[in-house]
Amino acid sequence: MSLQRRGAWRLLAAAIAMACASPALAQDAMLGTLLEEPGSAGLGFLMRVESSPYKGADDRVDLLPLYLYEGERFFLRSNAAGVRLATQDDQGLELFVERRLEGYPEDETPEILEGLRTRNGEADLGARYYWKHERHTWDLSVRQDISSTSKGTEVRAGYGYLWRGQRWDVQPVLSLEWRSSKLNDYYFGVEPYEATTERPAYAAGSGLDVTAGVYARYRFLQHWSLLGGVYATQQSSSIRNSPLVDDRVQWGALLGAAYDFGNGQVRWDDDTSPTYVKVFYGRDSADGCHMVKIMTFSCTDLNDVDPTDIWGVHVGRPFVSELNGWPLDLVGYVGVLRHDEKGHQPDSWQIDAYMKAFYYGFPWSHRVKTRIGFGFGLSYAERVPYAEVQSQARRERNTSKLLNYLDPSIDISLGDIFGSRRWHDLYLGVGISHRSGIFGSAQMLGTVDGGSNYIYAYLEAAL
Repeated sequence: MSLQRRGAWRLLAAAIAMACASPALAQDAMLGTLLEEPGSAGLGFLMRVESSPYKGADDRVDLLPLYLYEGERFFLRSNAAGVRLATQDDQGLELFVERRLEGYPEDETPEILEGLRTRNGEADLGARYYWKHERHTWDLSVRQDISSTSKGTEVRAGYGYLWRGQRWDVQPVLSLEWRSSKLNDYYFGVEPYEATTERPAYAAGSGLDVTAGVYARYRFLQHWSLLGGVYATQQSSSIRNSPLVDDRVQWGALLGAAYDFGNGQVRWDDDTSPTYVKVFYGRDSADGCHMVKIMTFSCTDLNDVDPTDIWGVHVGRPFVSELNGWPLDLVGYVGVLRHDEKGHQPDSWQIDAYMKAFYYGFPWSHRVKTRIGFGFGLSYAERVPYAEVQSQARRERNTSKLLNYLDPSIDISLGDIFGSRRWHDLYLGVGISHRSGIFGSAQMLGTVDGGSNYIYAYLEAAL
């Protein structure tokens, strides 16, 4: 198998995990789904405030975007994507990939970590079994690093008790987390060549952490939920004894909201639903020509200094048609994008997954259907695109393979232009392929401030 093909397979495996990154609220099946109906999709956010285990590090304020989908077999819970292997009313078995939210702080490095090789979050492959009885829920899961980061293992066992009202849920949770020596040593060990008088060499062993938390949800309006929680973790002695760590209880708090789109009039996995296929080609924008300027047509210049191109195919299925009776559709997309780096660095693949809203309620839409779309999701690149490498280097900022993905666009029906009913659902348009780290506010996105913009033209057909 060629290196290029092996890279594509590794990218495909990583893409299963690219939607992974959220707090404890979504990490355990015992906490339940935030979506009410099978086939539902949702979007939201959580603000997390959490103490750092590292000496001298400030408390972290972190934005956690929520990307949610609960299908009959597949699910997406922001930091975990997976498949249900067996499901009954009171128990289930799931296989998933999850991005671990651990690592050194990247915004401000405390003195104790100066000179150390940065330890980043990893992708774990896991299996989970859960069992429910009335208000009680038990959960057992095993996770193994598959990203060759820590190469560590974790086993979690938890218990939760659910109080449920007409609009609210409250669930206290107690969990035990056994962490292997490789996992603990990666994040809290000190290699001999990294040792100083302030931080002697240290090899962290395995250990058992204990976490207690209370999580709550309040449903308001028709599809909104307010989310919150507090939790505290007593880490094992093998972690607390590290010269990098403050020997204290670690705490955190969450507050956010989520919108449940429901399963609408069509289902994503319904065979009768149309399939949208979009093919596109584009080039990176000129430096300083950011997304808002492009959307408002105040800057549409392409990069003519060290240009790079993209081409790709995105495939979509509808989640909701005519949301609340409005001329507004929601379509879920997944697809591949190829970076043609023009010799600046090796070409590479990118996988995008996003939810896109299309508005078509314009006064002239009965004559020429016109759609304005805006997509929101995640993007995982096999290699950080050259446009991002250069832009971030000029600003002395870090990069990340996993970033937030935005996809604004505008298109028209070619069938309406040429008077062909057969081509009514064939659209010609222009859009922006935008990757960014949400202004450095999200740990799941590598605390990146910045990204890239590619202006592209496309054809999209509903088949």
